[in-house]
Order: sequence, then structure tokens, then C-alpha cells
Amino acid sequence: MSDQQQTGFAGLEPMEGGWSGRTFLAEAGGERTVVRVYDPDDHDGPTRDAAVLALGSAVLAGCAPVPSVVEVRDGDAASGAPGLLLTEHLPGTRGDLLLPGLDEPGLAAAGAALGEVVARLAGSVQLRAGRFADASLRIEAWEPPWDAALLEELVEVLAPRLGLDDPEVRELSALCRHADDVLAGASGACLVHGDLNPKNLLLVRDPDATGGGVSVSGVLDWEFAHAGSPWADLGNLLRFDRAPAYVDALLGTVAERRGVDVATLVERARAADLVAVMELATRRGDNPVADLAHRQLVAMVRRGDLHAVADDAP
Repeated sequence: MSDQQQTGFAGLEPMEGGWSGRTFLAEAGGERTVVRVYDPDDHDGPTRDAAVLALGSAVLAGCAPVPSVVEVRDGDAASGAPGLLLTEHLPGTRGDLLLPGLDEPGLAAAGAALGEVVARLAGSVQLRAGRFADASLRIEAWEPPWDAALLEELVEVLAPRLGLDDPEVRELSALCRHADDVLAGASGACLVHGDLNPKNLLLVRDPDATGGGVSVSGVLDWEFAHAGSPWADLGNLLRFDRAPAYVDALLGTVAERRGVDVATLVERARAADLVAVMELATRRGDNPVADLAHRQLVAMVRRGDLHAVADDAP
């Protein structure tokens, strides 16, 4: 049975930029909506994600739009009908398409705007780290191996899937110990978007505005949202996009808003992002981002440096 037959929509177009194959653009009566399709047995998925969007919207109110929920449909395992979450379609250009063409003032404006988003999220207090279990946003502990208290504990589990030789695994363990030390004094949990990269951000540019004129018109795809490190989303935004004007404005804005010096901030961001880079690297071959993450992880391991980049990084 096709997605259109299962969902009841006459026309669904896969959203550009996504690799999950579960997010579509639908149009009816001249109105566009974004439709996310869930597995029929994922009973809590649609309502949980709707609650996350509401929380994200509250946290980022006045800073950056989050898509509003249009409709929630529960799945039915018996009939095979999937759960659906319909949200509004926001205007703007994906960040991964806009950022490469910006001049230095534009990059600085984009970095500052995204810094405001990161700072807001980092300041949204959660009781503890973990995954959101249901529509009440009850926090559950991570399942193994992601329940590991330290990054170093993950290496033994992930190493067979990373394609590293024995010396590289030892170097990765050392890098994880360093990251654990960096994060040891950075306690607390906040709302983490979990996939805050330019592909999931909509930007608009006013060429007539002073100071670059770039603003955030949408923060999308909250499916990986959880309670976690206040520095994780910043690490994601710094992972591959390293143009100096962008990085300086991003870090400067977060440092000012969160009261943390830039040197400490970037070290914590890289350390917090290491677990995401390792997880992505285990999925090399699935998509270009996972391939780049693997190359970047290898560069970090071989140089013993959280700040290293792959030689062919964009």
C-alpha cells in the first residue's frame, strides 16, 4: 500500500533535504502543510512530537518560529494505518542552501541569529537528561548503550561499527576521556533539539537591511529532541560549518547570553557533540552527512583533537 493510500492524502511530495523518507509536503485548497508519517506501532510518536513542538515554540517565542501543529492522527497497528503529525509549512530557505552563498556580513548575521536560538534552548531547564517518552514529556533514561554515564563507556560498544584499527580505538578512548573531563563541570539539562544543523533551519535574508540582514524563519524537525547537555546543539551547529565570521558571531552571541567565555564554550560544544559524531559515523554509507561525520571522526582521532576537521570538509 502506498503512503498516499495509507495517509488519505491525494498528493504527498517528499521534503527536500530529508533522508528518513517520512516527511512530506501536502497541499489542499491552496494551503501547504508538512506531514510526518510514523510507524503504526509508534503509538506515542505523533502526540509526543506535537508536545515537543509546543515546548520548543514556548522556549523560542519571540526568537524563532517553530511550526504549529495542524492535526494529530494516531496510528492503528491492526489496520496498518500510520500515525500522522500535520504541521504548518513555514517560509524561508534551508540554511544548508543559503549559508554557502552568504558574504561575511551575512554569515555573521546568520551566526548571531542562530546563537540566540542556541542560547534560548540552553537556558530551558529540564529536571534530568533522557528521552521524552510520551505526550506528557515524561523523561525516561536512555536505552543501552546510550545510557552510558561517560563517553568513554560508549567506545567499546561502538568501536566494531566505526571501522577503526586498534591504535585508533585507543586514541578515540583517550579523546572521549578528555571530553568527559571537559564536561565534568558543566552540569544540568535543557531542551535539546538534537538535530540543530542548517538543513533543519529556515533562514531569510533582507538584502536591504544593515548588518547582513539574516534572520531565522523556522526551526524544523524536532524528532530527536530530548533533555540533555546545554552545549549539544551548539556543537551540532559548529560541527561542519566553520566559516570564521559565522563561528565568531555564533559563539559570541551564546557566550554573551549564557555568561560563559568563548574558549570554554567551544571546548564544551565540541565535547558534547562527540557522541553525536560517533553515532553518525557508525551509519557511514547511509547518507552524505554520515560519511562526512566518519571522515571527521577519523581526523579527530588521528590528530587527538576535538577541533580537527576532515581534509575534504566543505
